[in-house]
Amino acid sequence: MSVVSIGFSACGQAQEKPATVAVESKITKNKPVETDLQLKLTPADWNALTKAEYDVIVNKGTERPFTGEYASSKAVGNYLCKRCNQTLFTSESKFNSGTGWPSFDAMIADHVLVVKDANGMRSEIVCSNCKGHLGHVFYGESFTDKSTRHCVNSLSLHFVEK
Repeated sequence: MSVVSIGFSACGQAQEKPATVAVESKITKNKPVETDLQLKLTPADWNALTKAEYDVIVNKGTERPFTGEYASSKAVGNYLCKRCNQTLFTSESKFNSGTGWPSFDAMIADHVLVVKDANGMRSEIVCSNCKGHLGHVFYGESFTDKSTRHCVNSLSLHFVEK
């Protein structure tokens, strides 16, 4: 029980309820396609973001626990960066941490960067292509054999089913 409460305090932070903004997303125009080649969009082609997505991806916000689209998803496929479509995680590495955010015990090599937060207290994870904020990584929690939890905001992700 204490591990779960640590996950909540470490991954969550107080924030206002995001405003709903009607913004047409370019995600349908630039819909990711599963291929052997990695589709990386240039900044000029990045997907449009809603206000809530922008608050998380650009302003490094955190969505409220248990509210994200992928928090309890068990679908098989790949999780891509919402802004640039780079593949970040696979469903094989996803597990239920009980913290309220999608959790993964592995990332796609070289597609996710680990950066110390400005205060040095936590390790932020960002997309290596567009540098969009994904969430944080925690070590030594023993949720899985790898003892690594990438705590990711659903708003930072786009899922492509296999």
